[in-house]
Amino acid sequence: MKSIVPGRWLRIAFLLLSCAGIAQNAWAVPSYNRQTGQNCVACHAGGQFPELTPYGRMFKLTGYTIGTRALPLAAMGVVSYNKTANTSDPAGDARADFPKDGNVIFSTGSVFLAGKITDMLGAFVQITYNRYDSLSPDDGHWAGHTQSDNLDIRLVDRFISPKQDLIVGLSLNNNPSVQDVWNSAPAWGFNAVPGSQGPATTPLLAGGLAQSVAGLSAYAYWNSTVYAELGNYRTANGFWSFMSQGLNSTRGDQQIVTSSNPYWRLALTREWGPHNLMVGTMGMIAHVYPDPADPTGPTNSFRDIGLDAQYQYLLDPHSFTGTVSYIKERISYADSLANQPAPLDPDGSLGLNLPLTNATDTLKMLRIKGSYVYHAKYGGTLSFFDVRGSTNSALQSSANDPNNPGQVIGPSVTGNLSGNPATRGFTTEIFWTPVQFARVGLQYTWFNKFNGAGNNYDGFGRNASDNNALFLYVWGAY
Repeated sequence: MKSIVPGRWLRIAFLLLSCAGIAQNAWAVPSYNRQTGQNCVACHAGGQFPELTPYGRMFKLTGYTIGTRALPLAAMGVVSYNKTANTSDPAGDARADFPKDGNVIFSTGSVFLAGKITDMLGAFVQITYNRYDSLSPDDGHWAGHTQSDNLDIRLVDRFISPKQDLIVGLSLNNNPSVQDVWNSAPAWGFNAVPGSQGPATTPLLAGGLAQSVAGLSAYAYWNSTVYAELGNYRTANGFWSFMSQGLNSTRGDQQIVTSSNPYWRLALTREWGPHNLMVGTMGMIAHVYPDPADPTGPTNSFRDIGLDAQYQYLLDPHSFTGTVSYIKERISYADSLANQPAPLDPDGSLGLNLPLTNATDTLKMLRIKGSYVYHAKYGGTLSFFDVRGSTNSALQSSANDPNNPGQVIGPSVTGNLSGNPATRGFTTEIFWTPVQFARVGLQYTWFNKFNGAGNNYDGFGRNASDNNALFLYVWGAY
């Protein structure tokens, strides 16, 4: 086996960071097909993105470098139709809460830069356009918006001997867990084309820092058995702002963190015949400024620790993937937020008699998903999500004004009367892939609890089931 020379890895790290500066040019998913000469089913279970096969995981772990350099550009688009059970919103703007509900729309499109750069360097870079990003309060028209999406640039080496296979690499990315190769990881735990909204509150590790941060992690995969990774994240601003283009701290859609936010991952894997199994753990400690427009003073501290597992059965014409993940989060608030009067009634004038806000909170999220594909054409998924956490008056975003009966304070659709984040439900999907790089799917999401209650969760009569939604989409890529 080759020896790992420290000086060599210093040069590798420098090369990886240098390439970050040109990563704004975009590459794509079908480009991997052109690069390797393989059909989609080689890398994706049943040919369905984003669930990876053992070969697909090896392709990603070796830095997207298998095969020969090919045309790196690709694009994808989604045409969709969404119908929510109840779109009334007496305390808000239904047009903004339910964008184009009940209409067929071109909802989103992405351009990719993805593939082999050198024998040791490869990339996955996605730029996404959302046609219905924001609603103008002046003329009522929708404005589109383009921003950086998932990004993963890798530099790797592989050391093989008759008794040992060791992959070592570096990943520069902008979404903690997007570099992961298992679908139980938060970044890949949703359906390929997500439809209706999920829980209003989720752990920070489950997408709360996506596209807001820049991270560098080192990983190793030994004998296709043990995977270990350690990294650190910082705000994607200044030189790193290409990783968060389109986000804005003043607007409040970019989280601002301190300079040291460690991330770790450990997994054990095994393959036998058509079966493969992974059990693992991951975690992150992050320090986030309460006001992204004013990144000064004390921060809110998040400690997320997760357990996850994935099982696959792959034997033509059948493909099955099952995942489970559990994340527990502890939040310690900055002094400016902890033990303060409840925000809905800070001076007691409304007579709500709410307690002071918590100094700490806990949040727990369980997600279970199974997917089956037959002949790489017909398939379906069923997923369950359950979010639970401590009750905090600071989370209360709606309530009935006792001085004006029937008048709601705060939003309705996303309102929270109890201050509890509990949300539970199921999403099921059936889909058809008539040809490679094209897919038609139908999803239905059902809630039996939302923002702490099954009924009247917003204080104005809205029930969890009012958020049930049907979602039809046509997805294509080239």
